[in-house]
Amino acid sequence: MAGELTFRLEDFEGPLELLLALVAKHKMDLHNIPILTLIDQYTRTVEAAQAEDPEIASSFIEMAAHLVEMKSYLLLPRSEEGERMKEELTGQLIEYDQCRRMAAKLRQRGEQFCRFTRRPLEVEWDNTYTLHHSPQMLADCWQALMGRTSIRREPTKEQFEPLVSAPVVSVSSRVVFILRRLLTAGAEKLERMGQLFSHRQSRSTNVATFLALLELVRGGRIELDEEGRMTLRRGRTERTKETK
Repeated sequence: MAGELTFRLEDFEGPLELLLALVAKHKMDLHNIPILTLIDQYTRTVEAAQAEDPEIASSFIEMAAHLVEMKSYLLLPRSEEGERMKEELTGQLIEYDQCRRMAAKLRQRGEQFCRFTRRPLEVEWDNTYTLHHSPQMLADCWQALMGRTSIRREPTKEQFEPLVSAPVVSVSSRVVFILRRLLTAGAEKLERMGQLFSHRQSRSTNVATFLALLELVRGGRIELDEEGRMTLRRGRTERTKETK
């Protein structure tokens, strides 16, 4: 057509901008676009541009393929997929048009104000190292960087003694300790659970006591109330003796 405008795709940032240009050129209503007409115009424009420049941007070709697929759905009677694709494309065009208008207003407002800038000040950095070290320290650092440091010294006996000599307390021994303490108390209820632990005891002793208490509670030998008081439950043999 003689009156048809020629679009150069390099003048557009993307396919959505080209579609908006076609909508504006043919004075279409953005909220009620004759989508089939717009698809035909877009595909013709991309095909003409591709004939002149085969290395056209892939985004324009991708949009053309998407529009051809949409057209194939819209030609079918009562195509829900075609209507969905049409609404999606219309929403994208409206959103992109609003962003363009807002960007133009912001650019216009920015041009109304005077902006004064100056070159940043050049700061001269003094790279002189001001610290002082002994020659031996510098030599040791150099040897460490070169990987020539001596092998680390072996730990002394005094360093290992607290670990090796720490008493090992078994859980079974603390089970016997808790039961014996409850039995010799002379009553079914004893002091609170927290009194089984002490800062004067070793860490291993407190840990073993806690594990022993868990085993007794899980086995049903001891009951704990909400306040932490312990109750010794009698076994079957003791109950049988009382019955006799």
